[in-house]
Amino acid sequence: MDYHLLSVIVCPVCNGKLFFNEGKQELICKSDLLGFPVLNGIPVLLEQEARKIVVL
Repeated sequence: MDYHLLSVIVCPVCNGKLFFNEGKQELICKSDLLGFPVLNGIPVLLEQEARKIVVL
């Protein structure tokens, strides 16, 4: 993941900051509890492709 790109892109749902989870290869929006996949180094910032994060 290009960390310069990470400083520029935002969550497509709330325009909030995204955090990279290297283990799961996804960008996390902590506000919306969504995980956006990163496929072959390319972030897929589509709400319908995002994974809902469950907090226990």
